[in-house]
Amino acid sequence: MDAIHLTNRQARRFMLTHQSLLQPRSLQGKDGLLEHIRRVNCIRFDPIDVVGRNHELVLAARVKDFAVPMLYEALYDDRRLLDGFDKNMCIYPTEDWPYFQRNRDAARRSLEAKSHPVLNAAPKVRREIERRGPLSSSDLEMEDAVRWPWGPTRLARAALEGMYFWGELVVYSKAGVRKTYDLVERHIPRGLLDASEPNPTDDEYHDWHVHRRIGSVGLLADRGTEAWLGIEGTSSVKRTRSIARLLAKGDLRQVNVDGISYPMYIRVQDGPTLEATLKREGEEAAAAPQAAFIAPLDNLLWDRRLASELFAFDYTWEVYVPAGKRRYGYYVLPVLYGDRFVARCEPVRDRKTNQLVMRNWWWEDGVDPDDRDMQAALTECIHCFRRFLGCDSLRIDDGAGSDTLSWIG
Repeated sequence: MDAIHLTNRQARRFMLTHQSLLQPRSLQGKDGLLEHIRRVNCIRFDPIDVVGRNHELVLAARVKDFAVPMLYEALYDDRRLLDGFDKNMCIYPTEDWPYFQRNRDAARRSLEAKSHPVLNAAPKVRREIERRGPLSSSDLEMEDAVRWPWGPTRLARAALEGMYFWGELVVYSKAGVRKTYDLVERHIPRGLLDASEPNPTDDEYHDWHVHRRIGSVGLLADRGTEAWLGIEGTSSVKRTRSIARLLAKGDLRQVNVDGISYPMYIRVQDGPTLEATLKREGEEAAAAPQAAFIAPLDNLLWDRRLASELFAFDYTWEVYVPAGKRRYGYYVLPVLYGDRFVARCEPVRDRKTNQLVMRNWWWEDGVDPDDRDMQAALTECIHCFRRFLGCDSLRIDDGAGSDTLSWIG
């Protein structure tokens, strides 16, 4: 098939449509939540909670009146979603369980290669869960300190996490970042647990995961980027070969975008979304642009170079940057309005006063802060965000500038 040629605006509007962000908060309830995660395959989990955790912020930007219990019900009551490893730690549909057998096997092999103490502890942990039901690390008397990927930890925690990573346990529930685990067979249908790996050869697996990852973003290029992390046993050579095979089979199409020097790729199944996006571009009666705060690890930003070239927006998540070297702040969120980023902000939640505090606000170059339509959309966005957090009111700190945000109603 011939390559698709898009303008920069067409490409970014497709990306936003694919990511359920044109318009924001257009999905409804738990069904909308599941619809989005199935479309993009997974969303990134992150435990840091300043104004909600990353996965919660992803959904708050897309689902009208999103509340955290909605997600937790889908994860731990309905079991329609799973915490698991895809691109880093993610949340993905439960029906995808068989596809990640390679990741689970690799996790066990890694521990076996180190003769790690969790291997000897696992049978005891299993017996305890069989006898007592779901357990957290504090319920187990395994106090030995062991090495673990994120630093020394108690054997109890390492054993539970190891068994979770190799697929013997699932997360039963969460209270903040505290996890309780249970046996996988109690919560995932036997048909999924017994299913053969759908991609038995290395080539089949890589083709599937490359195809999946392109769908997680919308458009991706064959070059080094964080967006490709987490594909078991991958390399740039294997990725290039997978893309060539997927193009030959008609599962991908090449996309050339004006002003971008490298080709990108789109899943053929996302063609109707692109066609609908292009059709709406020509309609005069388009809906008024809306605004949203975008999570720092949102799928839209997985390829930061692409985000820079499509949206003229350079973004670095500065959580792990030393305070003195930060350009903006600790937990800064991009601000989307329509099909462009107009600002970035640093909100915090004051738990003592139950206020949403706007600590800082930075307009992007070329943005007219006096645009009344934009001001109205941003006001609605800020108050939707306040309600998502359950805050009673909004406070603007001196850093944000009362004059800068004086238009907030």
